[in-house]
Amino acid sequence: MPVAEPIEELHGVDAAALPEALLRPTRPYVLRGLVAHWPLVRAGLASAQSSAEYLKAFVGDAPVTVSVAPPEAAGAIGYRPDLQGFGFAQQKAPLPAVLDALLHHAADPAPPTIYVGSTTIDTWLPGLRERNDLGFGAVQPLASIWIGNRTRIPAHQDVPDNIACVVAGRRRATLFPPDQLQNLYIGPLDRTPAGQAISVVDFAAPDLERFPKFAEAMRHALSAELGPGDALLIPSMWWHRMEGLDAFNVLVNYWWRQSPRWMDTPMNALLHAILSVRDLPPQQREIWREVFRHYVFDADAQTPAHIPEAARGALAPLDEARSRELRARLLQGLNR
Repeated sequence: MPVAEPIEELHGVDAAALPEALLRPTRPYVLRGLVAHWPLVRAGLASAQSSAEYLKAFVGDAPVTVSVAPPEAAGAIGYRPDLQGFGFAQQKAPLPAVLDALLHHAADPAPPTIYVGSTTIDTWLPGLRERNDLGFGAVQPLASIWIGNRTRIPAHQDVPDNIACVVAGRRRATLFPPDQLQNLYIGPLDRTPAGQAISVVDFAAPDLERFPKFAEAMRHALSAELGPGDALLIPSMWWHRMEGLDAFNVLVNYWWRQSPRWMDTPMNALLHAILSVRDLPPQQREIWREVFRHYVFDADAQTPAHIPEAARGALAPLDEARSRELRARLLQGLNR
């Protein structure tokens, strides 16, 4: 099995004013020590107990969603072997109780899996970002926190760009370029553990008889181990697997898109294309391939140039008002 290459590292990045090039990334980077100055990181370096107590000082009233699995899951957050359901359950619990449970099981050789994923910081931990934040300039990212023990999150994609900051414990990240889709054996699009389709390959023990192309994916893999204070820049749509290496792990991440907020997610377009295009007769499908090429993938200012500007409709440059009109038209068609 090929071994992943190391992710390129950058040192000395100004956390208070992230460079513009990092806000429009095309490749991943490890940003060593980017958030080492955060009080949250210093608490995590002191001990898991200190990290938990620091977080408890900001806890709001709302319970968090926590994923739990028995010890035999070994930290995996994914499907059952038959892909007909998930190997974990979700429940609501106060965050202090979750933190206490992680500390309680920290010395267990085979603890239950405990995982709080993608929890919005400003909602559940108000005030935390006042002393633990990055400088994004005009960009307004969504900041989330992830807390758990030795969890294994399968390879998946996110539409937004992402900076993931390790603040307690250690993590291992394995990344793949977007073009490795066909080699990663992605599961269902519409029944997923957390909203994104995931690879169904067990990276810890890949079955190359069942998933032979995974070896090719590994020839393109990049990997890094991250400690408290380190961050990982993950560009939009890069596949990434995240693994918690310690009994107590906390990560803060930021998501942002290089497109207006009113633009829809491309995943909705993919599902709509599956609904309306994928199962057409082959000849018709080829016709629609050309239509999509002309109006979407190769579209430029010349595409509607022969139509008067006032009459271009959906072919005009999109803005918030036109996006609402298109969304209403789509909803009307889907609800027929």
